[in-house]
Amino acid sequence: MLSVDEMEFDLARARRETPGCEGVIHFNNAGAALMPQPVLEAVVNHLQLEAAIGGYEAKEKNLEAVERVYDAAARLINCSPVEIAFIENATRAWDMAFYSIPFKPGDRILTAKSEYSSNYIAYLQVAKRTGAVVEVVPNDEHGQLSVAALRNMIDERVKLISITHVPTQGGLVNPAAEIGKVARQAGVLYLLDACQSVGQMPIDVHEIGCDMLSTTGRKYLRGPRGTGLLYVRRDLIEQLEPPFLDLHAATWVANDRYEIRNDARRFENWEMYYAGKVGLGVAIDYALNWNLNTIWTRIKKLSDQLRSRLAALGFVTNHDLGVERCGIVTFNVEGTSAVDVQRRLAEMRINVTVSSEESSRLDLGERKIPQLVRASVHYYNSEDEINQLCDALSHR
Repeated sequence: MLSVDEMEFDLARARRETPGCEGVIHFNNAGAALMPQPVLEAVVNHLQLEAAIGGYEAKEKNLEAVERVYDAAARLINCSPVEIAFIENATRAWDMAFYSIPFKPGDRILTAKSEYSSNYIAYLQVAKRTGAVVEVVPNDEHGQLSVAALRNMIDERVKLISITHVPTQGGLVNPAAEIGKVARQAGVLYLLDACQSVGQMPIDVHEIGCDMLSTTGRKYLRGPRGTGLLYVRRDLIEQLEPPFLDLHAATWVANDRYEIRNDARRFENWEMYYAGKVGLGVAIDYALNWNLNTIWTRIKKLSDQLRSRLAALGFVTNHDLGVERCGIVTFNVEGTSAVDVQRRLAEMRINVTVSSEESSRLDLGERKIPQLVRASVHYYNSEDEINQLCDALSHR
């Protein structure tokens, strides 16, 4: 039976439009959410068009849908379409921004203790190449980046503040807007990895104050895999030269000269996943149709219920940090490894995943948590599914 809140939210519609709900209980939305029917149809229809008339021809015939992603993404995060690039995934989108920054010896890169491994590896590589240095901002008493500590670390050598908004390994939501205020006051570049926050909560790049933002399509936006977005502030675009160029990002204007595009598409490649691009535009419109404030309220309610139910079991330890917590719920079960918990739940068609120390070494290493179970809710999940997950954990 649906609760009153679920009926008001129209959970029945959300689940009816999500074919995967018939086959699995999906708590791996921070990995890849279940696509809604309109997104699935958009991707398949474009692929069928490619098969019928050819890839180049399908792109031209379906050009309006192909180009839709720029306007949709601009509405989603409150920017201009010229500030949006479509990239094949969030990691590459982040890379295109980060590796375009001209670091020099002694430049300081400030990041968070909860930073994702892919980003941190990039910091280390650039530090090795250029002589820049990577410094970690301490956490506050809640386990999130300390804004006061960040402010005290600012000097004329700080080149970049780069953080993950919602880390992969817990419910933490880093104080992105407060960090943005520090960056603006100091005149320092600010790169935000919003891979797991866009689509989960309202995101406004002007309120946050970031200069660059990267995100993916496959997680909370419920888009297809192989899709991502990069936002670059308009008056910064022409100051950044992408780490590589092609005939889409630039024009070969003379034998010895090229000119780079003056919009964010300078960070794109000529070849891209067009069916995915169409699908991502549909996914963004679909999310906006639900309203991001409604989605965020629903996700917080479900995640709070899940944390409460897990705590009541008595043999589960929750590992989430932060003042504000999101739809990612992390835990361990006494006497059972995270991998075994995931395997046993999968046998019951309940999807969760495992985060390991390698994904965020500074955070999980310091907390001495080699692995944890990650269950991430979305608005189409139900209270009954939360109960089924907790009942399944009880049968150890």
